[in-house]
Amino acid sequence: MREIAVFSGSAHPELAEEICANLGVELHPVSVRRFANDCLEVQLQANCRERDVFLIQPIVAPVQEHLVELLLMLDAARGASAGRTTVVMPHYAYARSDKKDAPRISIGGRLVADLLVTAGANRVLAMTLHSPQVHGFFSIPVDHLHALRELAGHFRRYDLSNTTVVSPDLGNAKPASHFARLLGVPVAAGAKERFADDRVAISSIIGDVAGRDVIVLDDEIARGSTVLEVLARLRELGARSVRVACTHGLFSDGALKRIGDQPDVLEIVCTNTVPVEPDEVAPKLTVLSIAPALAEAMRRIHNGESVSALFDAQ
Repeated sequence: MREIAVFSGSAHPELAEEICANLGVELHPVSVRRFANDCLEVQLQANCRERDVFLIQPIVAPVQEHLVELLLMLDAARGASAGRTTVVMPHYAYARSDKKDAPRISIGGRLVADLLVTAGANRVLAMTLHSPQVHGFFSIPVDHLHALRELAGHFRRYDLSNTTVVSPDLGNAKPASHFARLLGVPVAAGAKERFADDRVAISSIIGDVAGRDVIVLDDEIARGSTVLEVLARLRELGARSVRVACTHGLFSDGALKRIGDQPDVLEIVCTNTVPVEPDEVAPKLTVLSIAPALAEAMRRIHNGESVSALFDAQ
């Protein structure tokens, strides 16, 4: 790993440090300055010439700030004659803007992908993109990881003999089915309709949940409106207990407290793809680390080994 250079933006330096600890390499410093006119300047403070450069930056709030910072880091790496630059993007916020579902709207997921390539990205390492088509927005190689293995390892500690995995909607049914197979339990799915960013309706749940312990699995939780709607349907159908799991725990606008205050929710599980603010930590919250998985994928990319082989045994 001598020819590797790893840098982190300001979005999630704790995750970057943990990744580097798993890799056994140094996390190089980055200087970010703000001029009087509010423009940013980024300097990578280590040699990049002909090196395999990895830039770790989840696109999280403030999204625009962290996105521009990443674009400037890419430009700096290209200007410093990096041999190859890989964006390690554990969370891609614009992945939700993946289709034209209203007149005259932008498709941000594709546009931002183009911006990353234009700025100098040669490769992307992502975790649990919001929908499969986002992968195709990039004109460069994308290694797409998921956290189902880490989540399944956590839930295997429990008695799963009476457990059902529930996907909040049919769009997430395939990952939920994979997760259920890892646990050896049945799967169910909700019939969801979204009316606005914070308003959804789930008319029914397809599958048996009456009297069962339920694990609700989603890719991300933002305001938590979908999870709360699923909980309402599960109560009506007589579910015995509920645990909530996701990869990206954004928990905006007090979502963590709203979900945690539900008496039938025993636990909320997420990974550290995005930082959880200290004042957001709740007694029911468990945060799993995906740093080892990202570090192993980075090692394989650097050595020219298969990344998909990480999931072959699952």
